[in-house]
This record gives sequence, C-alpha cells and structure tokens, in this order.
Amino acid sequence: MSTLPPPLPVTPAAARRFHRRALLLDSPAPDLATALAHHGYIQIDPINVCGRMHDLIARNRVAGYREGDLMRHLHGTDKPLPAHARVAFEHHLPTAHTLVAFPLDAWPHLIAANLARTRRTGAWSGRLTPREQKLAPSLLAAVAERGPLNSDAFDDPRSARKVWGSATLAKATLQKLFFHGRLLIAQRGEGNRRYYDLPERVLPAGVLKLSMPTKKETARWEALLKLRQRRLVMLKRDELPLVDDMVQPVKIEGCPMLYCLREDVPIFDAAVGANASPAASLLLAPLDPLIYDRRVTSALWGFDYTWEVYTPPHKRTRGYYALPMLADLDLVGHVDPKADRVAKKLRVMGRSVRRGNSASPAIKALAAFLSLKG
Repeated sequence: MSTLPPPLPVTPAAARRFHRRALLLDSPAPDLATALAHHGYIQIDPINVCGRMHDLIARNRVAGYREGDLMRHLHGTDKPLPAHARVAFEHHLPTAHTLVAFPLDAWPHLIAANLARTRRTGAWSGRLTPREQKLAPSLLAAVAERGPLNSDAFDDPRSARKVWGSATLAKATLQKLFFHGRLLIAQRGEGNRRYYDLPERVLPAGVLKLSMPTKKETARWEALLKLRQRRLVMLKRDELPLVDDMVQPVKIEGCPMLYCLREDVPIFDAAVGANASPAASLLLAPLDPLIYDRRVTSALWGFDYTWEVYTPPHKRTRGYYALPMLADLDLVGHVDPKADRVAKKLRVMGRSVRRGNSASPAIKALAAFLSLKG
C-alpha cells in the first residue's frame, strides 16, 4: 500500500529557492565528506578547459574548496592512501557509463552491475575478448607484485580493436577489469592518468566483506541516489513505488509533478516568503545537479541548456564549455571561459547574460579559484 502524501503546492519562486538551498548552493558543506554524503556522489570528468567538472561542481558546495581537493580526498596527496584510510572511491553509476566519486557505502550496490558487465558485449566495458582474456592474468599479477600501475607500465604495443579513440590492448584490458570490479583506481598521476590496484588495497576490508544487496534493494538505492543528487526530480513509474515512503510530491505551476525527499520538506518552509538578500551570482558546472535534468531546468527555471562540448562547432549556440550563470532565483545566461595556464589568465571566449546582470564578479571568483587573473 502506498504511503505517498498529497502533493505539496509550491510557487515557482519558492521551488527555485528550495532547489538552491537543498543543493548546498546557499550554505556550503564544511568538508567534502559531508557534501558527498549529502549528494550521494560527485560526477567526475577529465576535460579541463576552465577547471575539471568535479572541481567546478564541488567549489560551489564545499567551504574553502581548492582545485584538486576531490582527488586528494579520494586518493591522498603524494602517495596512494592505504585501504584502511580511504573514505571514498571512484567508480561508475550502475546503469550508466558515468564516472563519479562515491562514499564507501555505495560499494555493495555496484557489485551486481560489475558482474553483469562481464557477460555483456561491449568494447569499452563488456566482457573480455579472447586477446584480453589471455593478457589479463599477467596484468593482474604485475599489479599484485608492483602496486598501482597504469598502461604505460606494460611494454605491449598491440592496439585494442573497436574501442572509441586510440587505446593499447593493455589500456583497454585494464579499463575492463576496472569496470568488472577486479581493479580499482588507486591514484591519479600526471595529466589525470589512472593508476589501478587490487580492490583489497583500495577499499577497507570491512567494505569488501559486505554482502551484495538484492536487486530490489539496489533499485531503491538508485532511486534515492537520484533524489539525493538533484533534490527535486521527476520519478519514473517504476521508481516511485520503490521510494514512496521517503518522498514528497511537489506541485509547481507550469511543471510536471516533481518529488523531493521528505527530510528536505522543512527547506520549503524556510523558502516560502523568504526576504533574504539576493545571493551572489555563480557560474555552474555544465553538469551541475541544479541543471542536470534538462526537463526540470526548462520547466522550473525557464532555461534551455545543452552542454555543447560534443556538439560540432558549427552547431554550437553557447560555446565549447559554456557555464550557466545563476543569479539569485534566475538562470540569466552563460559565460564561455578558458583557462590560459601559461599566461595565468582566465580568458572569456564568449558570454551572453540578461540585461541588468553582471558576469564580472562570477568570472573573477572562478579566476581566483583557478589561481588565474580574471
């Protein structure tokens, strides 16, 4: 029997203020561990145009965040953290090729997805090909003997077949072993290179001993993860029954039915009739949780946004790595910045901001974060 309460009627302005507050944009977390626990994960992306995705997401949510802090939190600074000292790790969402930073409690829910990949076809993450099966034992033995290694440690010039981009056979095999849970990322090196190690040297022993949840338990965890990550979401028909005891329907004029966690409902109470001073403008990461779901961004915020990094240049309308600008309760445009690390300057390749709003303070704040001149 459903335990879903009646929809909570909320004005668009109150919903937007709720969205900001629930996503830690008004009151940043004191540290990364708190932010990770709140959001469930932080998405990782290697592209570095004006800071990497995870740094751009975390800088607006963690007090005193510095560029590279997430990787230091995951892996340590000068040498890899020992397994017993780790509090988070890198892996992919179970049903997507999305690499994220997870807190340790996520591991049991990834086991089934890792095993499923070993049985699927797929050049990137599927089962090992005959050549990869033959190579895998020697790669695993080398890692076991020598510790964290990347593909450059293996003198094997053979190329992988049918893999997106150029990759050696060793690199493709290591990557699949990671997708299968037989190796984990233990360290990041120069240029964000991955160094793989055995799971028992990356995750605490107590975490590895946890039993695999049931399929239903993991499906519930995934639905709750979606809610924790974005805080105001559309739920699919098969997701809602899994979490109806923990969610609150929210009815907003002009929007489809949205849902939040019941524990977040008091934030609506604080948002209704709030007379706080306008918040400082922020440049958001292209995959920031506030704008990740394009349908919610369009309906609630009146902002149609597409990350154009993979869009052909002649079809782009905003720019290669344009960052949306949030000004209090409005998304008012975008800025397309590029870090010139040699000249130590943040260059603006393009911008379009609604009249009456200035992007300069937000640009200067981003430049300062990157230790560049704005």
